[in-house]
Amino acid sequence: MTIETEREADGRWLAEVIEISGALAYGVTREAAIAHAQALALRVMAERLEQGEELPDLAGVFSIAA
Repeated sequence: MTIETEREADGRWLAEVIEISGALAYGVTREAAIAHAQALALRVMAERLEQGEELPDLAGVFSIAA
C-alpha cells in the first residue's frame, strides 16, 4: 500500500494510505504520522475482513512515497 505524506502549515505531518479511503492520520513527526496511518489501515482491513468485504491487494503491504 502507498502512504503519501505532507507537512501542514502548522508543522504537523499528515500521512494517508491511498488505497483505503479515509485512512489518514496526523503526527508530530513524519514517522509518527506514518505509524498512525499504518495502524489505522490495519484496523480498517481487519474490520473489512470480519465483515466479509474485499480488501485491496496486500502484496508488499506498505510502501512509503517520497
